[in-house]
Amino acid sequence: MSAVINENLAPQTLVSLRNLNKHYGDFTAVDNISLDIQDGEFLTFLGSSGSGKSTTLSMLAGFETPSSGEILVSGKSLVNVPPHKRDIGMVFQRYSLFPHLDVRDNIAFPLGIRKQSADEQKRKVDAMLKLVQLEQFAHRRPAQMSGGQQQRVAIARALVYEPRILLMDEPLGALDKKLREDLQDELRHLHRRLGITIVYVTHDQEEAMRLSQRIAIFSHGKIVGLGTGYDLYQNPPNAFVASFLGNSNFLRAKAAGHAAVQFEEQSLAITPTGNLQSGQDVLLMLRPEKAQVLLPEQAQQTPLPAGWNEISVQVSEVVFLGESLTCSVITKGGTRLTLKSLSGSQQPLQAGAHARVRWAASDACLYDTWNESDLKVHH
Repeated sequence: MSAVINENLAPQTLVSLRNLNKHYGDFTAVDNISLDIQDGEFLTFLGSSGSGKSTTLSMLAGFETPSSGEILVSGKSLVNVPPHKRDIGMVFQRYSLFPHLDVRDNIAFPLGIRKQSADEQKRKVDAMLKLVQLEQFAHRRPAQMSGGQQQRVAIARALVYEPRILLMDEPLGALDKKLREDLQDELRHLHRRLGITIVYVTHDQEEAMRLSQRIAIFSHGKIVGLGTGYDLYQNPPNAFVASFLGNSNFLRAKAAGHAAVQFEEQSLAITPTGNLQSGQDVLLMLRPEKAQVLLPEQAQQTPLPAGWNEISVQVSEVVFLGESLTCSVITKGGTRLTLKSLSGSQQPLQAGAHARVRWAASDACLYDTWNESDLKVHH
């Protein structure tokens, strides 16, 4: 039987962070963050080490006390509520399982603390074992299991007492790539089935895109981008987000009116924008897959469509990656670009060849900054 969803119902805010700050002496780990988390959503905090994402999660869990600000769940303050009374489950990168207990007893542990009856514990643990597909491992100790299986036990233990919110801090970081991707898929399906609110921390942009309904991108204790993975990738709000989420090409240019920029002595069309001053420094951002690379004779045979740009380049390297080709090129002025196309879509270019790069003006984003720190991102 399919569920009937009323699309007119607005999502309800479950968690509100209000002007949240955390200082350690002179160091500001979290800098005046305000954020609403919707009931039932999967939200990921994405950022590099030291960006403030784990500290924010720790304050939500109750392991860290805010220096100032407010944490509200269903409108009630949590700031003075101890962690075990917050109705919040927590899963860490280290599984933190009890080595002397088997899987069943590890999962049952939170229920015992809450003094639930033996029958109730059995019913809930059985349901969790089935949910994480570990029924046949119920009587194994953690040391007898793989890392992926242990992490499933940790997830089951966090879910067994039916918290309203599940917090996950880099839970798959210690696993190899294939297993990590399998567990990402399982987590996504688990979230769909249970409908609980999940707040997830990772530094892995691909993981964030794969799992989340929304992503909050952290930098220097602030949230610098918030939205769906699609929106943040297609229309990054700033150059930092553009360089952090996915791969980007940046062209340094100068504004030339409201619909053009000057790049290496050539005029390029841009999507018209009203707040540019002629001559001001701007940054044009182009995703690698948004451009076409053509040999000069191909470019001559194919007229340039209206609203498109074309620049001359020299190919420096071509890398075959199975389903795709990555082509590195350099412009006459020395700007390096990386472009990507599906393999088989065109004849591979050779290193040293001259070529033309084309893109639609509407496919490039414009930023009014050349801030170097925005472009030096460590994933």
